[in-house]
Amino acid sequence: MDTMLIQLTNQKAAGLLHELEELNLIKVLKENIGPEKPKLSDKYRGILSKEEGKKLNEHIKQMRSEWNSI
Repeated sequence: MDTMLIQLTNQKAAGLLHELEELNLIKVLKENIGPEKPKLSDKYRGILSKEEGKKLNEHIKQMRSEWNSI
């Protein structure tokens, strides 16, 4: 048995695939699968240097303390 990944360019093709499945010619394994979204940690890893990250954390701490003192 071969497995294929197919991208539908017309919604009518989905109906045809379901008809083929009813005739036991194919088996639909998954529907409505899309590209996987990368985790945010992977997406933004390496954008800031360690030094910039430390400065950003200090700035955030300062802003929070200023906000809490209001």
